[in-house]
Amino acid sequence: MEYYNYIKALHLIFVITWFAGLFYIPRLFVYQIEAFHRPSPDKEILGEQLKLMAKRLWYIITWPSAILATIFALWLLVLMPSWLEQPWMHVKLTFVVLLFLYHLKTHIYFIQLQNDVVKKTSNFMRLWNEGATFILFAVVFLVILKSAINWVFGVVGILVLGILLMLGFKVYKRIREKNGDTF
Repeated sequence: MEYYNYIKALHLIFVITWFAGLFYIPRLFVYQIEAFHRPSPDKEILGEQLKLMAKRLWYIITWPSAILATIFALWLLVLMPSWLEQPWMHVKLTFVVLLFLYHLKTHIYFIQLQNDVVKKTSNFMRLWNEGATFILFAVVFLVILKSAINWVFGVVGILVLGILLMLGFKVYKRIREKNGDTF
């Protein structure tokens, strides 16, 4: 158990870098989609550069971080199997499953955009960008409070956060439209 805190620190570091990738990749998707609709040669120049940036972020930071965060999480559970008996951990693991589903769906969007298949709008990707934020809030509150009951208050807080983010998104969209910004 002497190395428990090292394993926990490594888990936390890779969770942070995983979320960093999940926060940034949809933003790159926004730029890729908007570049796709620009005239030549901007479309090709921006498109190729953004694809390269997304590829490096996804395969060098985000996927390895997800894998390493998972390995260290499993190691922690082996060291502390009693956590699996606690209700807050059941709720947390549900959110972790949602995080993996979000990650995998984001991977599908990544592959599509790498192949110049644009099925979603930049506005959709701006909203998609907030998915990881909701999961992060839920998991952090669960881990800190270690309560399956208090997570209900966290979910209410997440819903309030969602409403505020949607309002902020609408205000930002109006400002962009007013200024004629494309990026």
